[in-house]
Amino acid sequence: MGDNGILPLLRRVQEECGGAIPFDRFMREALYHPTLGYYTAQIADVGREGDFSTSATLDQGLGMSIAAWIMERARASGWRRIPVIEVGAGSGHLARTILKHLRWPGRLITSYTIVEASPILKRRQQDLLRGRGVVWVDSMEQALKRSGGRALIFSNELVDAIPCRLFERTEHGWSEVGVQLSPDNSILEVLIPLGAGDPWFGQFEACSPGHRIERHDSYNEWLRSWRPEWKEGSMLTIDYGDQQTAQSRTPIQGTLRAYWKHQRFTGREVYARFGKQDITADVNFSDLIRWGEELGWRSELLATQREFLKTLLTPSQIGRTSDRFSTPSDAGDAFMVLEQSTGPEIP
Repeated sequence: MGDNGILPLLRRVQEECGGAIPFDRFMREALYHPTLGYYTAQIADVGREGDFSTSATLDQGLGMSIAAWIMERARASGWRRIPVIEVGAGSGHLARTILKHLRWPGRLITSYTIVEASPILKRRQQDLLRGRGVVWVDSMEQALKRSGGRALIFSNELVDAIPCRLFERTEHGWSEVGVQLSPDNSILEVLIPLGAGDPWFGQFEACSPGHRIERHDSYNEWLRSWRPEWKEGSMLTIDYGDQQTAQSRTPIQGTLRAYWKHQRFTGREVYARFGKQDITADVNFSDLIRWGEELGWRSELLATQREFLKTLLTPSQIGRTSDRFSTPSDAGDAFMVLEQSTGPEIP
């Protein structure tokens, strides 16, 4: 690892953390450090010219279905104005597709706000969406205050980009995975003991020593930070992953991986190219449902992206989408769509 400010940063963080950096803190610095992070300073693009693609950059079907969902939910609520908030808009292509397919008079009565943490992606979105009436803000609190607490919210592949904790089963129970800098400045993994009493691990009792799992605690903290501002509406969370079961279906090595120039890396390579590659992990939708219910939200829907498209699009529209997202057991079944709501129940 070259010393271009990264090594001093990691030494400082390691000291701050008491000798070992929990993986989620390492991931946060690698992705979101103001000057060295991947999303804040290094990302080139999302899609063909970037390091990875999303379903929205590969096909218009998702944008078409979200546009139909927006109109359906607005009609059911009786809203005269439709406040829409997209969180983490990537290249901006999903927003462009949604705005294009909002049926008359949906486009005229829609207020479209994007919450974006990446200055680089924000500039790309602004170039792509110029003249379409989109407003950018820095936080969900700002977006919800702007809409008076009423909003239809959605994100596509947001949760997987939020720092996750990494755990490993040992002969003595579960430990948290962290990292340390060795004397030669290479990165070593270490196991950090966990305090007893977290019932979440009970569902993974069948896991053998060496098994790894991830948990997106930072996402839960983020939800809690803006929950008081959201009074009414529905939220779609779209990402790759699945529900957990008592018998864990995750690979023994976990789902953590990195992407650089459309190549997938696992294991030690996750720590390589600090700030120059994406780091991601599958989403446990069982956690998302439980965290939402703890906040008082209702779970309205959990379906694959293929099922979501099939429910909202006409046969002719589905015919114009990629087979990858409409054929069983293909990409459309790798992504899940969770709808949660607050306020008056959806008729």
